[in-house]
Amino acid sequence: MQTLDSIAPLPDGALSSPAAARNSAAILAVLRAHLPARGAVLEIAAGSGQHAVAFASALPDIRWTPSDPSAEARASIAAWARRLGSPNLQPPSALDATDETTWPDASVDAVFCANMIHISPWAATEGLMRLAGRTLRRPGGLLALYGPFIEPDQPLAPSNAAFDTSLKSRDPAWGLRDRDMVSTLARACGLALTRRVAMPANNLMLLFRRDV
Repeated sequence: MQTLDSIAPLPDGALSSPAAARNSAAILAVLRAHLPARGAVLEIAAGSGQHAVAFASALPDIRWTPSDPSAEARASIAAWARRLGSPNLQPPSALDATDETTWPDASVDAVFCANMIHISPWAATEGLMRLAGRTLRRPGGLLALYGPFIEPDQPLAPSNAAFDTSLKSRDPAWGLRDRDMVSTLARACGLALTRRVAMPANNLMLLFRRDV
């Protein structure tokens, strides 16, 4: 499971992510404001599963399906579900944004992805956008993308600049993504950037809508 967080294993197989615990409330506030009242959400790169159980519990009319290509992550998601799961939380799937054979055939109302695109190769972002373009119901389906970005019209916070350097030192294929490059890629997949929401700790939530 790709993560830069200080993950702590718990006795039942769950993994505890301090970052997920810190940012869940802020992310949930944005999702509440922009998700439909009911429907289906697909979470990409769900990691420890803490977001999945928190958001499914808080949004009982949303059918929340977490996914992660990592078996370790899926085991953690299942463990959190046993602890805190709601009836609307679906079992985790092994979806890999870079492998179309793992993508679902069913459509969804929204796709959510947090803290993936900067710790994966650009091909994962390309796959995420194609996946969203394929699975989101038309029109108005939502892709909610959370994490740090480089923005041409905004100064880069020193902490994000240092983070970007650290990422690239670990893997040259990693690094903060340019917001406009991500937006252009999304547009090619039928998704329009409709809202930029500033989040704590120099993160953003970018909201894209299926427009065709």
